[in-house]
Amino acid sequence: MTQISVNGNEKLSVMEAIQSRRTIFKFKPDPIPKDILENLLFAGIWAPNHHLTEPWRFTVIGEETKLKLAERYRELQIEKVMSNLDKKTRLIELNLAEIGERGYQKFMSKPTIVVISCIQDGNEQRQREDYASACCAMLNIQLAGWEQGIGMQWSTGKITTEKPTYDLLGINPENEYIIGFYYMGYPEVIPTPKRKPLNQVLRWVD
Repeated sequence: MTQISVNGNEKLSVMEAIQSRRTIFKFKPDPIPKDILENLLFAGIWAPNHHLTEPWRFTVIGEETKLKLAERYRELQIEKVMSNLDKKTRLIELNLAEIGERGYQKFMSKPTIVVISCIQDGNEQRQREDYASACCAMLNIQLAGWEQGIGMQWSTGKITTEKPTYDLLGINPENEYIIGFYYMGYPEVIPTPKRKPLNQVLRWVD
């Protein structure tokens, strides 16, 4: 079985990397160094893709853009609370500023953020295939990161779909689709795994 290194010391098989990888929600504050980040994204471009369309695009968010997105995330958290507000609940009982600040701090706590997008070209079938290929690239990146002790969270919240986000990132929604934000960093907490037994999702046909 192919072997990959973990932090340059231990050895982890591909199957072990797949089984041990987790989505990470809480990170240590250290950002991923640029050279390491580029190596992870390099792993992404080797994903399978029909007709070698190479549809994936990676946008690394800098500090200025991160601050702008965090402010929008603050607003979205307040909007979310307001839209789910029970009519019996008085606004005076809600500390909207505190809710917004928690959202802002949550976004800012993500040490490194990479936007994963996919070129939208050709007919519907090709676009489906290209989306699938870009998702394969994302898994490559996750596994390459995991071998180096780096965790990730794939986020598809409202902020990833809004036109102002596309404008801020210089992405044209007419021909490029944001699949999601990849929050990346060194894990503070690694969740416990949860998966159904294989026999619950496996079908054999003659």
